[in-house]
Amino acid sequence: MVHLKINGKGYAVEEGKRILAVLNENGIRVPHLCFHHALTPAAACRLCVVEARDGDSPPTIKLSCAIKARAGMEIITESAMIHQQRNIAMGNLLAMAPQSDALLKLGDEFGLTMGRIPDGCIRCRLCMRVCKEVIGAAALTMVKKNGEKYVVPSKSGNCIGCGTCANICPTDAIRVVDKDNVRTMMVGEQVIAAHPLLRCDMCQKLFATPKFMEHMEKQEKEAGHPDTKDTHHYCPTCSKLYSLKNRQLTASVFAKPHGFDDK
Repeated sequence: MVHLKINGKGYAVEEGKRILAVLNENGIRVPHLCFHHALTPAAACRLCVVEARDGDSPPTIKLSCAIKARAGMEIITESAMIHQQRNIAMGNLLAMAPQSDALLKLGDEFGLTMGRIPDGCIRCRLCMRVCKEVIGAAALTMVKKNGEKYVVPSKSGNCIGCGTCANICPTDAIRVVDKDNVRTMMVGEQVIAAHPLLRCDMCQKLFATPKFMEHMEKQEKEAGHPDTKDTHHYCPTCSKLYSLKNRQLTASVFAKPHGFDDK
């Protein structure tokens, strides 16, 4: 056994043992991803940096998975220099795995500056504007998290599942997923809302959400338009056929009798 100090406190440890293993055994948390006690250290993730000092020499940055315990060694697990090195390592890892839950959780735990995480969104606000100005639902808003802006559902919860935001998004960051009679609206991997889908009364095709139909019917009534959907829900194709049939019927009713001429 040899004696060393970790963050100013003395420990008796097995000589030659990896410092990261010593830290883990004593409940001292440092970020790491690629270390396993049964394997030779690869020092690949480079998150487990510490400051190590032997005797009177100045402290140097070391990877705790790679260095071994020696008598008189002093280890520091938190400092400005360590934090800077961890941030660099985290940035390199996120460039390879930008939406890794393990990386994001580790970054949150140790307060690492992870920079902008690619999510496909360019913050153009087209989705927010069309939802508010054209649809009238105002179901999306933008909030700031960890220094970055993100499109999120508004507190009003007014999403009607129309899919206009997904149609207008220039980078396909917003998705509409219709599965098992449910329409799910998503920004990246975040769910905006989930709606049941209605079937067309004529062709039985799943085509719209109840909230969308209610929204459209309300707008038609407020605008004073003839409302043909009080008792029927038609998909766009069947709605056109229904309208064409009505026009043909109206034309036949008001058609002039054969041989009748205006005087």
